[in-house]
Formats: sequence, structure tokens, C-alpha cells
Amino acid sequence: MASEAAKEGANRPRLSLHVPEPRSRPGDTADFSYLDLPPAGAQPRPDEACSAAATYPLCNDLIRVLGEDNRTHGPWNPQLSPDAMRQILRQMALVRAFDNRMYRAQRQGKTSFYLKCTGEEATSVAATHALDFEDMIFPSYRQQGCLIAREYPLVEMINQIFSNRADRLMGRQLPILYSARAVNFFTISGNLATQLPQATGFAMASAIRGDCKLAAAWVGEGSTAEGDFHCALTFAAVYNAPTIFNVVNNQWAISSFSGIAGAERATFAARAIGYGIAGLRVDGNDALAVYAAERWAADRARSNHGPTLIEFFTYRVEGHSTSDDPSVYRPAQEGKDWPLGDPIERLRDHLFEIGEWSIEAHEAMDAELDAQVRAASRAAEANGILGHGLHQPDRTMFEDVFETMPWHLKEQSEQAVRERSVKWPD
Repeated sequence: MASEAAKEGANRPRLSLHVPEPRSRPGDTADFSYLDLPPAGAQPRPDEACSAAATYPLCNDLIRVLGEDNRTHGPWNPQLSPDAMRQILRQMALVRAFDNRMYRAQRQGKTSFYLKCTGEEATSVAATHALDFEDMIFPSYRQQGCLIAREYPLVEMINQIFSNRADRLMGRQLPILYSARAVNFFTISGNLATQLPQATGFAMASAIRGDCKLAAAWVGEGSTAEGDFHCALTFAAVYNAPTIFNVVNNQWAISSFSGIAGAERATFAARAIGYGIAGLRVDGNDALAVYAAERWAADRARSNHGPTLIEFFTYRVEGHSTSDDPSVYRPAQEGKDWPLGDPIERLRDHLFEIGEWSIEAHEAMDAELDAQVRAASRAAEANGILGHGLHQPDRTMFEDVFETMPWHLKEQSEQAVRERSVKWPD
């Protein structure tokens, strides 16, 4: 009978497996002809209290404010003052100066690992400006701009990167996995997307208490394939949790392009449709559009109209990390050919256009920021660098785990101190 069944299926077409492939590989010319980039200002701006369904056309559009003429267009223009725009520009430039200095520090052996966010600065800096300071940020590992936008001291960030004796995390975290409770910046986890259920939980707790604090979470487009992403959105949708899910679609995870996470089938913003929540797709290299979308989502959540999923459509110019070589999987010129440009240059050119900035002011700012980062790096180096070995006493491995240390850990801690004093007497 089995052989007869096999014969019956012999004329059926064979199944095949589709494996997504990027349009260009090393040696090819970068190809962005497939992108449909609408003009700035053409996208409608629904009221923050609208039904989630009213936003669904925007999940397949692209919210833009800054046009090719370096002027603002359309209803999403947040009408920021020149001072506010200059502050965002300055902080984006500071993020880039910081990244460049820390990248060199890693190459010099002062730390083990670093991640740059070149080209993505607006997705963290401008978005953070749209939030209240009390709103809790649940970052992924490329949101150093959130810390800088909340004016967290650079020296403290570098102490954590160097894992030195002044590191508030006492050398327990990977260098770029910051934690900064003072500025409502949740501890970064190396496990992808774990921050999303935590963000939803925080938002639900805030609603239960009758508080007014939102949760804003960031995640890369590749990590939306993690189960935690779907768990977080399910709970946020069911309980109308005041959460903003910022998906930074920079086109590449480490060595694999966005199609592996589903970009060939639909936009990442369109995932909001399946959960019945609001969704927006935004030009992530347009700082004003990023600000406007994040503020819209924050106002919506604060008015008890539920969560929003925002896809920031941007590009990762650098490698995934200092342990990644992008030249082996993408064209060398792809970053320069990215059609949405550079977020710093675009905001700078807008300020030029309206007469609120100049080449001389910009060059002076860059020099000042470079000196600021240099000074912070020197101050942190005085506390030690990773290449000098461990900087924290052995006993710290037992601390900060339990509110009250259990008896068996206390005994182990005391034993470790005794044994160390015997092996390495003063």
C-alpha cells in the first residue's frame, strides 16, 4: 500500500525551501532600487486617540519630515525650536565622537568589545527627547544615545566599558551592557529581546499603580524573530499596556540581512496589525520624524490608548561589533549609498537652511565634543582599563545578588578572603 501511495504522488511537484538572500554581496554594486521612498510630508497624521486600525496604512508607508530641500514638510513636523534641534544635533554628534573613541580604545586593548551605532543616532537620541525623563527605557545594546540624551556622565559610561575599579557594575557586565538607574535606563541584557517582556511588565505595573510612567523598549529587527518579542506584544495588546516598542531596522543583524527575520514578506511595522495595536513606519535617519513618531506614541500611551510598535527604517553603517567584519557579507559602498542619508548631516543641513547653524559652528562643536570625550576617557583610564586585569576584590562576586546574603554564601565569601590572604599576603 505504501508503494502504491508513493506512486500516486510521483507526479506532484517537489517541495523546495526558500532561503532569503540579500540583493547585493561583496564585490557587487549596492542596490537600493527596490525601496519605495515617498516624499517628505505626504503621510497623514492621525489623532493620538484614533483606533489602531487607522494607523495601519502607515505601517507600509514611511513617515518623513525633512525633505530633499532640507526643509520640514507635512503634518508630522514636530515644530521643534532651533535650540531643541541644536541640542539633538549636538547629542547625536557626541554619540558619534564617543563611538569613535571607544572603538579605538577596544583596538588598543583597553576593553574587550564595543558596538557602534553610526548612522542610527537619531533612533535613540531624538526618540529619548520625545519621552519624559521618568519614563523607563528598556534598551538593546546599541542605545548609548539614550544615555547621552539623558546626560548620563561619559566617565561613568567609560568606567563600565573598561570594567575598572570605578565601574558601578563591578566588572560583571559585558563592556557595553550599561545600567543606569539614575536616568531610568534599565540594565542591558546580552540575551536578545529579553527587555521587551520586562518593558511590558513595567508598563502593566505602572498602570496597576495608577502611575504615569511609560515603558519604551528598543530592539533590532533581527531580534523580532525571538519568542520574547511576541510574548511582550501579546501581553501589551491584551492589557493595553502603555508601552512603546521601537524596532530599529538597520537592514543587518550580525552577518545576516533583515530578510532572515521576515523583511521580504512584510514591514516590521506591519506586525502591529496582527496584534491589533497601533503601528508606524518611520524614516529613522530623519531626527524630526523620529521625534514626532515617538512623541505621538508616548501621548497615545499616556492617554490610555495602548501600545505602539514603531519601525525606525535606518542603516547600520559599521559592523555589528568589533568582532564583526561586514566586508565579507555586504558591498563595501553600501553604507555610503544608503538613500536616506546620514541623520547628523540631515539635521545639520536643515539648520543651515533655516539660518540657525553654520559650518564654523558645526566644526567648533565637533572639536569641542572630541575634546570632551578625550577628557572623559583619560579620567576613566585613571581608574584602570580592562587590559590591566581584574579591578574588583574577589568578595564582590558574592555581593548584590540577595538583599540579605544567605549563610552559605557568607561562609564561601569568608573562605575566599582567607584563602586569598594566605596565597597573596600583604
